[in-house]
Amino acid sequence: MLGIVSAGIFANNSWMLDAIILATWETFYMVAISTALSYLFGLPLGVILVTTGDGHILESKGFNRILGTIVNAVRSIPFIIFLILVIPLTRLIVGTYIGTIASIVPLTLAAIPFVARLVETSLREIEWGLIEAALSMGANAWQIISKVLIPEALPSIILGIAITAINLVGYSAMAGIVGGGGLGTLAYYYGYQRYEDVIMWVTVIVLILFVQLVQMLGDKLQSITISKRR
Repeated sequence: MLGIVSAGIFANNSWMLDAIILATWETFYMVAISTALSYLFGLPLGVILVTTGDGHILESKGFNRILGTIVNAVRSIPFIIFLILVIPLTRLIVGTYIGTIASIVPLTLAAIPFVARLVETSLREIEWGLIEAALSMGANAWQIISKVLIPEALPSIILGIAITAINLVGYSAMAGIVGGGGLGTLAYYYGYQRYEDVIMWVTVIVLILFVQLVQMLGDKLQSITISKRR
């Protein structure tokens, strides 16, 4: 019955369906690009946090402490406040702070320290014996990072990508409140301000399905990676 009613509503308001499809694509676009960029910068940052730590291959306690403090400081800022703080930088990079492309800037910047800590956690799970064995065979720092740390932590890193993408789905919805585009903008400006309950509920359902699909994909890729290593 609910499906029949919903189909009737969309048939009488075709703009709703078009708006939801467009908003879903915008959310996917924002999340996909932001996740990719955040790992482009966050993965090396996580590696640096681990390798410059106490007793590791590139030990530098002072640098590690300063870098860790900066990462923690950025992570402690609520995203909605962070979104406002980086408006000047967003405008400098893309020429505006409103819209889907503009939202990618704060989404990426907010996710980088989050990714760095996820990567750090993944790398710290690797047994020191593997690193010690590589060192005893004359491997340098780059070889240890590229041939021991990253490959051994790959399943965990893949799962971290899914966690980051899910986190960014929520961030993108918050960005939508200030005109960032995507499902957040649709839900706020049409579902909330114009009292279109159907749009609000459909938006929630689409977001839930989106998160479920991302998690399932992450779990599947992690399983494939683990099975290939056996």
